[in-house]
Amino acid sequence: DPRVVLGVGPNASKEELKRAYRREALRWHPDRAAESEKATHEARFKKISAAYARLS
Repeated sequence: DPRVVLGVGPNASKEELKRAYRREALRWHPDRAAESEKATHEARFKKISAAYARLS
């Protein structure tokens, strides 16, 4: 469920979705990861981006 990926409830507003996306995108952005964790961060970042795209 995209809402679970972003950590928002079923009644989240567009603004809450946007804030959640930004929070998670910053947290999981591959450029911020150590070299050994880049693949994990990249996969999670793609999942977050896809979830936001589905909800917005």
